[in-house]
Amino acid sequence: MQENTAYTSLHTNSGTSVSTTGKEPAATPNSRTAVESHPKLRSNAMDYITITLGCLIVSVGFVLFISPYKFVPGGVFGTSIVLHNLMPQFQVGTFSYVISIPLLTASYFLLGKGIGAKTLYATLLTPFFMNALSKMVYPTPEALHQLSPAEMFGGRLDLSDNLILAVVLGSVMIGIGSGFIMKSHSTTGGTDIVAMLMHKYLRVRFSNALLAVDATIVGFGLLVIGFGIGVDLETKNTWMLSGYSLICIFIMSRTLAYVASGSKNNKLIFVITRKDDDTLRDYIIHRLDRTATVLDGEGLYSRGEKQTLMMMVRMREVEAVTTAVKTISPDAFVIVTDAYDAYGKRWKAFPDKHSIEIR
Repeated sequence: MQENTAYTSLHTNSGTSVSTTGKEPAATPNSRTAVESHPKLRSNAMDYITITLGCLIVSVGFVLFISPYKFVPGGVFGTSIVLHNLMPQFQVGTFSYVISIPLLTASYFLLGKGIGAKTLYATLLTPFFMNALSKMVYPTPEALHQLSPAEMFGGRLDLSDNLILAVVLGSVMIGIGSGFIMKSHSTTGGTDIVAMLMHKYLRVRFSNALLAVDATIVGFGLLVIGFGIGVDLETKNTWMLSGYSLICIFIMSRTLAYVASGSKNNKLIFVITRKDDDTLRDYIIHRLDRTATVLDGEGLYSRGEKQTLMMMVRMREVEAVTTAVKTISPDAFVIVTDAYDAYGKRWKAFPDKHSIEIR
């Protein structure tokens, strides 16, 4: 029986090639597994490093700029800040444990959602960092209970007279840290689980449920911190902190979306023109090195045959397209709109099932 042979051309340093004949070595199962698993292990290691960095940044944002000034940016940590003001002997991170762990358990049993190792890691690590940092920046247990910015680092980081700066710095840091966590296919747990439960059992739209949950938390903060129900606050006009909390939520969400999904500068252009406009077609293909999808149609008033060119371009290419349309087909109608993302050839690869995009 004749054996199959593999012919390999080996290129030497001098540029000549040498042909060799021999059987192609078969990869053993162990070696193939090692080769295939090595990139995955490295990717997982990088994910955990990124998650750790993200959790640390989130913790710094809360400990230094959000918690001391009693902002309530929704979510588990916002609820924890309110509860800390009711029971200051327990740290914000401790309340986060008390809330997050039951939520993850409810997610597992009621929603059928498995708890990923990375999510569990981030959920447990962030409150730990928050508690550890809080003990580092406050000199006494009394200052830690009060979360007094005047005693934090000996008062060198007191922004009580610059609350808007505290809001911006804290929100941006939390958004950046949360973005790192999201990009590593993880979350810190949160009140989105409550929204999922409302969606499943109360038939409430998820977006409305999430808005209702965050609004309830901010309202809870307004009652406890803003109006002092259940606590003894000497600061005047504390109700205005709810306004800063809303600013905080907005900045956090925008920063998180930017870090997790990147800057979106894609534009979707519709060019409605006559059907035989080959000059514009040639310009798009040969000059712009772009392609488009042609949609046949009919003018509602003129009853004439029309074609709509639908194409994706970068933001910097919009002017070139509109200028070309104006020159080549001045009677055309152009619509330019934002495109959040584009997947496929010459654009982004399709996300896998583990990818997370923030809308």
